[in-house]
Amino acid sequence: MAELLIVDTDQSCISNIRHIVENSDYNFLRIYEANNAQRAMMMLKQSRPSALIMDVSLPNMDGIDFGKNVLLIYPDLPIIAITGLKMFEIVQSAINAGFSAYLLKPLTKNQLLNIFDRVLRPIIKMEISQTVKNEGEFELDLRKPIQSAVQYIQLHYNECLTLKNIADKVYLSPSYFSKSFKEEIGMTFVEYLSWIRVQKAKNMLRMISLPIDVIANNTGFANSSYFATTFKKIEGKTPTQYREHFFWERKKDIN
Repeated sequence: MAELLIVDTDQSCISNIRHIVENSDYNFLRIYEANNAQRAMMMLKQSRPSALIMDVSLPNMDGIDFGKNVLLIYPDLPIIAITGLKMFEIVQSAINAGFSAYLLKPLTKNQLLNIFDRVLRPIIKMEISQTVKNEGEFELDLRKPIQSAVQYIQLHYNECLTLKNIADKVYLSPSYFSKSFKEEIGMTFVEYLSWIRVQKAKNMLRMISLPIDVIANNTGFANSSYFATTFKKIEGKTPTQYREHFFWERKKDIN
């Protein structure tokens, strides 16, 4: 998920990181925080963030040891170690532990965003790719043309689809395909296509905190405005309201 977990007792440092993130291209990140290793580990076991920023001096555990334990759970998780201590031994320990980066406090905007570009941007791109990738291959069954059409739509929902090109895929005339689709599925072709796209969008809204226009583009909608209108018509709330409700419920579960 496109989330950032900050583990630190220094509230001014956390506020600084929040300010930098919220005023950058990474403002879509959901930021969570913990002030000790035990709390942070509980949160990590419930959900894998896209990156972890942690002070190497934690109240109930050595930060380096905590980071090593985290990497046992998530070997590929980017860990950014931060500290106010200018000690080569700490830098060496962080490198040896397999952390992705090491920064001295106070953190500057350029330093942090450069690290994000290096270690976080590739993770986010991978999350998008995994979320929208087509799973499986289309298999046409001429005995079940409508079910074959449904399968094709589910695999290619993020592409430009029309009734005619789907009808052509299953070797039916557009008019016969339209009539048969409504009879068998209980929705028109357009209604079903919109519905499946909204279901895929809901998964993205729950899984990754990307901008709405990015999700709209990756689920086949022409623009974010049409996406929001269609989403509200089907779900009764806008994509933003849906996301906020989901994360509020999740936060209650964590707490």
